Amino acid sequence: MPELDSKLNNVVNTKVQAVGPSGIREFDQEISSVDGIVKLTIGEPDFDVPEHVKEAAIQSIKDNESHYSAQKGIVELRNAISSYLKTATGVTYDPESEVIVTIGATEAIYTALTTILNPGDKVIVPTPAFALYFPIINLAGAELITIDTSDDGFVLSPEKLQKALDENGDSVKAIILNYPSNPTGVEYSKAQLQALADIISKHSMYVIADEIYCELTYGVEHNSIASMIPGQTIVVNGLSKSHAMTGYRIGYIAAPKDMVTQAAKTHAFVITSPSNPAQYAAAEALQNGLDDPKAMKATYEKRLHYISQRLSDMGFEVVNPEGAFYIFVKIPGTIHKNSVEFATDLAYNAKVGVTPGSAFGPGGEGYIRLSYAASDEDIKLAMDRMEQYLQQQ
Repeated sequence: MPELDSKLNNVVNTKVQAVGPSGIREFDQEISSVDGIVKLTIGEPDFDVPEHVKEAAIQSIKDNESHYSAQKGIVELRNAISSYLKTATGVTYDPESEVIVTIGATEAIYTALTTILNPGDKVIVPTPAFALYFPIINLAGAELITIDTSDDGFVLSPEKLQKALDENGDSVKAIILNYPSNPTGVEYSKAQLQALADIISKHSMYVIADEIYCELTYGVEHNSIASMIPGQTIVVNGLSKSHAMTGYRIGYIAAPKDMVTQAAKTHAFVITSPSNPAQYAAAEALQNGLDDPKAMKATYEKRLHYISQRLSDMGFEVVNPEGAFYIFVKIPGTIHKNSVEFATDLAYNAKVGVTPGSAFGPGGEGYIRLSYAASDEDIKLAMDRMEQYLQQQ
């Protein structure tokens, strides 16, 4: 294997060098070597892609759809996204000039942030939050401003947002709102979003609305802030969670034309264009599979009630999730370990994998995240093992 020439030791982008690996993935990889472990770490649906969606991908291959697609994505998919968003948000996005098909929601977040940010700009992220946001902001040369929401039911309050804006002034160029949230599962009500929108509308800033879990809510209605301040909102979404299509890597951006015109450049230089079979599958999902998530959602909700009750009975303080497929729980006060220590001990001594809350930024310490996108059998086994482990503490 080649060894890097010593003359090149310092030939590296210092921003990349300073970024650490994903805390979620790193911890998951670390505990994967534990023999017989049941992992509730990664947020990936345990369902199969719907058959009609798979058939659309296969048919595209048979039809020799093997050449570069339009850089913003095939027109059939952009039309389907526009139609879906019209129903979901009430906002009409022109499929030609206001929609970009991306390689998952991950690329959508990267493209959005690197398009709008300049060195010295600031981005507000309510935490605990999906840790992917943090390094991308840093790579863009911007500064991360976190707001700890743990004392407010994990919902950003208008007062805390206003305080952050007062302290940071015009340097704030964006806020990222993820709802339902990873890791807490907390959803924002229409009134809560409107209160934030009223403040954001008075500032020269974007809101990046990461709504990847919007089809998975329990007993509450999902509302999009795009319906309130469409001229300042960049919608990020995709098919990974709603249709169990994580490996297909299809997401999208929807935003005003002037923003999309610039974002399309970043997108094109990074990936050229998305994969054709995955795009035709996604178009089928949005055109003829809007009911597909319902069965998955019903199963997730059943698992949520089960796991929530079991964890409560064990002494965990449970954050009430209203969406996604995560449960965020406070470690019992009788356990004198931080979240990494507790999760590590749980992995090696109880053979249960969970994610330390500290991986999600300020407000996450003292908590663990469990994904119930796992089989009923694995969830029951994990709960039994955790219960036995706690009894021995």
